Amino acid sequence: MAQSPDRNSGRTARRRPGPLDAARLRELALAYVARFATSRARLESYLARKLRERGWDGEGEPPVAALAEHCVAAGYIDDAAFARARSGSLLRRGYGQGRVTRMLGAAGIGAEIRAEVRAGEGAQRRAALAMARKRGFGPFGRTVPDRQAREKQIAAMLRAGHTLDSARELVDAASVEAAEDWAAQLSEEDGCD
Repeated sequence: MAQSPDRNSGRTARRRPGPLDAARLRELALAYVARFATSRARLESYLARKLRERGWDGEGEPPVAALAEHCVAAGYIDDAAFARARSGSLLRRGYGQGRVTRMLGAAGIGAEIRAEVRAGEGAQRRAALAMARKRGFGPFGRTVPDRQAREKQIAAMLRAGHTLDSARELVDAASVEAAEDWAAQLSEEDGCD
C-alpha cells in the first residue's frame, strides 16, 4: 500500500505571531496607512481586528484611539479628503448618490463630511449616464427593452443608488443623444460640477 505524502513535507511550518505590544501595534498602524487610503474609523477597526486575532501584550488598554489620532494629526489620515476621493471614484464608476452615501457611512465617515462631499445634481446625472452606458441600459442596449427587461434595468439603477426619476429618464430615453443631453442639461443650466 502506497503511503500518502505528508502535507507539510517540503514546507516550513508557519509560526503563529505572538501578541502585540505598543511598538508593534504602532508599526501595524503606520504600515496600514502607508499602503491604503483609509478613514480614521477603518484604521481603528483594522487595529481592533489585529488585537482580537493576536492579543495584547502591553500595559493597560491598547492605544488604538491614540494611534488613530496620531495618524490624523500627522496628516496620514484625512477623512474629508478620503470621502471626496471615494465619492468621485464611485460616481465615475456609475454609482448613484444613495450608494455613495451608504459606502462612505460604512467607511466611518461622519454625516457632516458626507453632506459636505455630496455630489450636485449634474454629477449625479453623469453618474447615472455612466452606469446606463456601461451596463447597456435603455438606448445603450442592442435592442429596445421589453417591459420585464426595463423593470430589471430600473431596479439595477435603484440598487446602485440612483433616484427613480433618473433611472426612468435613462432607461426610457429615445436615443443615446437624448440621454446624453439629459445628463448634460443641468450642468449647463446652473454651472454646477
